[in-house]
Amino acid sequence: MTEFLNVFRNLDWSFLLDIVAAVIPAYICITFHEVCHGYVAYKLGDNTAKEMGRLSLNPFRHLDIIGLFCMVRFHFGWAKPVPVNMNNFKNPKRDNALTALAGPLSNFLLAVAAMTLFGVLFVPLARNGSSLAAGILDAVYATSYLSVSLAFFNILPIPPMDGSKVLFAFLPDRQYYKLMRYERYGILLLVLISWTDILSRPLAAASNFVVGKLLMIADFIIVRMM
Repeated sequence: MTEFLNVFRNLDWSFLLDIVAAVIPAYICITFHEVCHGYVAYKLGDNTAKEMGRLSLNPFRHLDIIGLFCMVRFHFGWAKPVPVNMNNFKNPKRDNALTALAGPLSNFLLAVAAMTLFGVLFVPLARNGSSLAAGILDAVYATSYLSVSLAFFNILPIPPMDGSKVLFAFLPDRQYYKLMRYERYGILLLVLISWTDILSRPLAAASNFVVGKLLMIADFIIVRMM
């Protein structure tokens, strides 16, 4: 038993920390994104998400395996869409667009919060010097980066992404409802885009630019804590 414990203690757990630093931030970003969709829909008169248990911070209620894999592997992805019944809205087109817009906006806000936390934790955890401390910093930074990436990916005007719902809201009613009927088939295009890596460079460039600006927040806090 003692020999087993010694082997257990001497194992290199860095690979597990790398996985945690990628998966947990992705879970946080996706869950927050979907909960905000459901919450705004609820505030605008649609109880569908609440009745189906989707106003929950439990990530497994929102998990889409392919979307999560793309999030970890390509730094952009998606979750299981929050159910929305447009018939419950007073102004269906407008309120559906606002519900859709809540997702990307919430991710930009989460990115700001995560980068602020990164700045607050950086000095004490850097002084700690342990692999666990470094893993925590990596996870917090990854949360900010992935949240920005998720926001940019979701504002693409490709059904069923949030950007398409916002853009389609400006169309005449006839074209709008016709396009909305076929939006579920857009997921096939998204999977193709993910595997062909077409959008990796422009999305990475946009994400790097925003995260670079957000790092100024962290730098401001770090300088005053040193």
